[in-house]
Amino acid sequence: MNSAGTVELNGNLWFTRETSKFLGSDRIALLEKIDELGSITRAAKAVGISYKTAWEMVNQINNLAAVPLVDRATGGKGGGGASLTATGREVLEQFRVVQEEHGKFLKNLDMRLGDTNNLYQFLRRISMKVSARNVFSGTVTSIVKGAVNAEVSLGLKGATAITAVVTNGAITNLGLQEGMSAYAIVKASSVVIGTDLAEAKLSTRNQLTGTIAKLVEGPVSCEVDLELSGGNTISAVITDGSAKRLGLKVGGTATALFKASSVILGVS
Repeated sequence: MNSAGTVELNGNLWFTRETSKFLGSDRIALLEKIDELGSITRAAKAVGISYKTAWEMVNQINNLAAVPLVDRATGGKGGGGASLTATGREVLEQFRVVQEEHGKFLKNLDMRLGDTNNLYQFLRRISMKVSARNVFSGTVTSIVKGAVNAEVSLGLKGATAITAVVTNGAITNLGLQEGMSAYAIVKASSVVIGTDLAEAKLSTRNQLTGTIAKLVEGPVSCEVDLELSGGNTISAVITDGSAKRLGLKVGGTATALFKASSVILGVS
């Protein structure tokens, strides 16, 4: 609505993957600045968001993309360089073309509709927001039902898999079937970090090994980001003492562990 009180036709353009919002103008702006400046830190400053927010946006973009769109070179507390992959640049160009055509479409539609005051709710969208840090897109590879609960395996890109245990009722309510797309949601506080586990025998079903891409140390807790195969990133929040005892360092190898019962499944 403009200053005169009339309703103007507008719309937000998003790319979606498997019906989930994937790329919009805010994320495109971040990708453009990463491509221009070669740094997530400088790109975040240029678009007016915090470094933490930018890092988490890149994590989500890479997690939901078929292949990573941003290539990051870790480099300690100051961060390393960052650049778009070939796929990232291709997506950027495709978005610009669609954005241009989208603008033409809205202009033409606005002219044809004339008075749009009765269309105030037109094109309004509802998007799901969750507080959990880790959201992964995958495909249901197996469902094994028991008397009360069911074990669901979700295949992610990069040959990574996540196992969840949910009720049979949840399977029915979500309409889960093998071969369909679904989301695995895991709170960062539910993730335990371990090292040197080659000979260890653990009951935890989910054990994802990767490279430490980021450490945010605090007086009490420490945030750890592990970059997994295929470009997925998983975040954990552990105590600062645990991080020091494990000797965690950016570039090192660690394993994220979490119970199958800690995984929430979702569909869109």
